[in-house]
Amino acid sequence: MLYGICNISIAPLRAIAIDSSEMVSQVLFGETFEIIEQDKEWSKIRLTFDTYEGFIDNKQFTEITKELFLKLSSEKHYYSGEIIDFITNDNDELTTIPLGASLPFYESSKIRINTNSYRYDGAVLSEIKVKSDIAKTAFLYLNTPFLWGGKTPFGIDAAGFTQMVYKLCGHLLLRDAKEQATQGEVLSFIEESEAGDLAFFDNEEGEIIHVGIILNDYHIIHAHGKVRIDTLDHSGIFNADLQKHTHKLRIIKKLI
Repeated sequence: MLYGICNISIAPLRAIAIDSSEMVSQVLFGETFEIIEQDKEWSKIRLTFDTYEGFIDNKQFTEITKELFLKLSSEKHYYSGEIIDFITNDNDELTTIPLGASLPFYESSKIRINTNSYRYDGAVLSEIKVKSDIAKTAFLYLNTPFLWGGKTPFGIDAAGFTQMVYKLCGHLLLRDAKEQATQGEVLSFIEESEAGDLAFFDNEEGEIIHVGIILNDYHIIHAHGKVRIDTLDHSGIFNADLQKHTHKLRIIKKLI
């Protein structure tokens, strides 16, 4: 088994091994993964954080040893807490990194990938936060444009949004809405929910296709066109701009 780490700002994760393929997710700086298959140009990978699989261009990561992979997997995780910031290598070259990028072997503003060291002076997130911090963290992504497969403040999808918010608060969510819906405890009514709980929505076939984070006073923050705040009722999400319900409520889950 081979192992890798993303050493660029954001790398697209593709459904198949071709540049024009659907982007199913993104790999952020510092994220590690197992390499399942590899050819001359592409690698099929399995992300360490959520076991999500897809194809990444071989030019957009660097291989690491099993020993380094296991050490990174077992050590305390540190993430960039800035909407956008940069790291500087020993040659004073800059690499931008987005909110939620991993900071491998972070210590005293230093991070390291293999023999390459970098300096990062921005805000760092590393602690497991309380439930009330979920909504506060979600507001960091407010007005982020919707992007299928996106996971950053420059473009994000519904499940990527909820996953990244929970990740920055020290909690694991799976990548897709239907997978996230298998986690946590079911709540019977909206009245039982608290800010930070998740609401899931389905289509006419009963398939879960959307997710958002519940706020106080019957509101929800979710990625639909952009990350926005709408009203939540027993029927689903009511969009005041459109004066109609846009998503049908299926289930509410408590994870924290």
